[in-house]
This record gives sequence, structure tokens and C-alpha cells, in this order.
Amino acid sequence: MEVSYENEGYDNDYQSKSKGSILTRKNNTMPMWGNERTMNLNTLILTNIQSSHYFKVNLYELKTYHEVIDEIYYKVQHLEPWEKGSRKTSGQTGMCGGVRGVGAGGIVSTAFCLLYKLFTLKLTRKQVTGLITHCDSPYIRALGFMYIRYTQPPGDLWDWYESFLDDEEEMDVRAGGGQIMTIGNILKSFLFKLEWYSTLFPRIPVPIQQQMEKKMSEKYPPVVEEAPRRNLPEKNFSRDRDDYRNRGDLSDTSRPRERIERRERSHRDYRDRDYERKSSHANSRERSPYVSRRDDYNKSSSRSPKYGSSKRRDRDDYKSRSRY
Repeated sequence: MEVSYENEGYDNDYQSKSKGSILTRKNNTMPMWGNERTMNLNTLILTNIQSSHYFKVNLYELKTYHEVIDEIYYKVQHLEPWEKGSRKTSGQTGMCGGVRGVGAGGIVSTAFCLLYKLFTLKLTRKQVTGLITHCDSPYIRALGFMYIRYTQPPGDLWDWYESFLDDEEEMDVRAGGGQIMTIGNILKSFLFKLEWYSTLFPRIPVPIQQQMEKKMSEKYPPVVEEAPRRNLPEKNFSRDRDDYRNRGDLSDTSRPRERIERRERSHRDYRDRDYERKSSHANSRERSPYVSRRDDYNKSSSRSPKYGSSKRRDRDDYKSRSRY
């Protein structure tokens, strides 16, 4: 059984023709978006709802709108489609993953059973308004908003949700507890996210999605944080300009003279430092007992590329003189 998200009989001018708030329209009959038989629910979730003992036995006995509200008040504790630990999706990938909701089934939650029960009652506009403004339990309000998300035309979603985006009433939406969300954050998730805990909402057309994003940015403009300013003393620019102008009127030449003296002093310092370095090097050579020996060795072992060492040259000269 394939869920259809086609626009069945939806008038695009429906929103523009109505006047005033969507909560107070004179027409008490609500339009239906998408599949009027499945409420646009996921096939696996719908099958588990219709075959569950809770829906076929317990909820079958509830015939009125107020009886269903009382059941929501006493039984609903989270907003997930499956009860905690009842559905095993480990190792499943692709279309059998947990997001698509077409893998192994589990125990469907009380919240989604009651949501589908509300759909079977064919609620009027006044009854849906009573759901989302109920003061006894936040879960009653949340199921009312979820009913709107599944059944109402995408062009009407902003009008339904706009006045509740700042609602600070909190509830725990996760099965088993651990995730507290406000009504306002839940509605923002309904508007701008397709996924909701292992299931999918009906898709919103791209032009309507862009319009809602634009309205959201206008309602909540981005806040630009300014860099902290340092508390610097204010400068008197007029006084600085006068000092700069008056500086050229000084007749003394103290500044150039000081610069020249500073340059000459630095040259003298470098010259004295070089002289001290050279003198200390010469003194160290004179004080070393190995300097004379090293010089004699270098002289004695100096070589000539033509005549060889000096010792050999002296020996040859001595032999030649002794012959004569």
C-alpha cells in the first residue's frame, strides 16, 4: 500500500481567500491533504496500528472527542511512533533502515494509535483548536499539532503554527525519557525537518518551504554579535594638529644635533668593540705555549709544488756544495 502525497482537491487560493486567523474561520470543516484513507502515515506504522490490540479493543470503545482527550491525558508519555526497545533495526541499511520505517516492525506507541483514532473521528476546526490550546497536558497539544502536520495542506501550516512558535511549555518526547523539548521547538522541527523518530512527515513543496523559511527569518532575524570595544581615551585631534603645525616653527637645531651625536656614539662603540676583540685575540696567541711550536711546524712542513718540502731542499743543497 503506497502512501500518496499528491494534492487531492487542494485549492491553491485557499489561504488567500480566507480572512482573519486560521483558528477562527467560519468554515468549521477542515480540508484533508494527501491520502484520505491512510492519513499520510507510514505503511508499516499504519499496519501495526490497525492490527494492535490496543487500537482494536481499547480505542474502539471510545466514541467521542472528549473520551479520546481523556485517554491521551492518562496514557501518552512520549511522541515516538514505537515503544522503547520493541523495534530492532541494527544491521539494516538502505530502505530497510530505521529512518524509512519499512524494516522489522515493533510495538506501535500509544501516541500514534490515539493520533490515528483522532483521524477516524474527522475532527472539525473547532475541535483541533481545542486540542492545540488545551491546558491540561502538553501531550494533548502535541498530538493536535501532529494531526495538523499530517492532514493539513502545506500552505496552511505556517498559519496554524506561527502564534505558538514561542511557546515555552516543555515535555519529554523520547520513549523512555531523556529529551525535553518545548512546544515551540517541536513546531519548528515539524516545519523544517522531514524526519521524526524513525518515520517521515508528508513532504512540503519547495516553494512553500522557501516561503516559510523567509517568514521565519523575518520573525527571528539573525543576531550579529559586535566585537567588544576597548575603552580608549578620546584624542584631541585639534590639539595634535596645532602641535604638528607649531613643530615646524622651532628655530633651534637640537633635534638634528642629537641625532648626529647618537650616530657618532654608536660608531665609536662599534669601533671600540672591534678593537677590543682583535687585541684580545692577539693576546691569547701570545699567551699560548703552543703558538711557537705550531708556527715552526708549519714552516718546516710547508711544501712547494716544484721542489718538495723545505727540509729536502736544504739537504739537496748541502750535498751539492759538499761535492765541490
